[in-house]
Amino acid sequence: MSRLRTAALALCAVCVAGCGAAVSAGTASPSAAPATVRVGYLTNLTHAPALIGISKGFFQQHLPAGTTLQTTSFSAGPAENEALVGGSLDAAFVGPNPAINAFQKTSGGIRVVAGVASGGAGLVVNAALAGGNFPADLRGQTLASPQLGNTQDVALRSWLSQHGLTTTVNGGGDVSIDVTSGNAIDLQRFEAGQIAGGWEPEPYESSYVVAGHGTLVVDEASLWPGGRFPTTELVVTTTFLTQHPDIVKDLIRGLLQSLTWIQQNSATAADAASVALAAVTGSKPLAPAVQQLAWSHLSFTFDPLASALQTDANHALHDGLITSGSIKHIVDVSELNSVLASQGTAPVGAGGLGS
Repeated sequence: MSRLRTAALALCAVCVAGCGAAVSAGTASPSAAPATVRVGYLTNLTHAPALIGISKGFFQQHLPAGTTLQTTSFSAGPAENEALVGGSLDAAFVGPNPAINAFQKTSGGIRVVAGVASGGAGLVVNAALAGGNFPADLRGQTLASPQLGNTQDVALRSWLSQHGLTTTVNGGGDVSIDVTSGNAIDLQRFEAGQIAGGWEPEPYESSYVVAGHGTLVVDEASLWPGGRFPTTELVVTTTFLTQHPDIVKDLIRGLLQSLTWIQQNSATAADAASVALAAVTGSKPLAPAVQQLAWSHLSFTFDPLASALQTDANHALHDGLITSGSIKHIVDVSELNSVLASQGTAPVGAGGLGS
């Protein structure tokens, strides 16, 4: 069973909140509701609240009449990030490092407005490496990450550096990191013994363990205080937030309803996420052993765990993936806190990264 955080437990009343809330103080005059709201998300279980919320219509039902939710799925955060930066998306469920990258590329053009998921990522290697002189035996090996600069890629490079192992963005260094194949192909390569392991999000982390007979040697949760770190955030463009704060509230209401549903349906939520994931990818639902293990590594919360974002930025800067560690103003939880306040739920903080 997933470990839903305290914040998610207070959501039961939120799902009945209405649409079209009032504009929060301090924003510019809002525009008329758009005909379409364009939202991106990833085909990972770390995006389970998005998968469930979209499949069950939670987001759509909170939008005004005449406004349609248009969703696009991506296999990794940087590709989704390109769509966000390029203006093809209004909002996205995305990992913290792609969010940071988008924020800097657009000179502050996106904002983290809510949390989604924590946990569900780590390093899995083959049994020989896990049972040998680990991590020194990683030298000369090839590991996989979903895509250059995504959240797991940054975590892997940072962890290797802390253990005296170098990497480069073009696959060189003591440990070569393959960022070109994609999660599904990387899993096949791991099963075939062509790569030594990978730092992957769920459900790929657990697939490496179950299908690939690998060993989880680094659960990323063990590297963070209290085991809590953001895996997925809800972000919106600053322009969209300024023009449509009421629609941002509606998206947040849909997210909160999805989180509530997961909490209230803990026995079947993993199945629902797996079915939704299979429908999007055109693949079979996850094997029960993979699904159960993956779900046990995940927790879901509307809290963006903002204080961790600066650490993520510092790691990316050290790895040469961004040119500045400055992310002041990346977080704006005013709309989230407005919705929470209307339900009598305590506000969340911006971790010193708000306006």
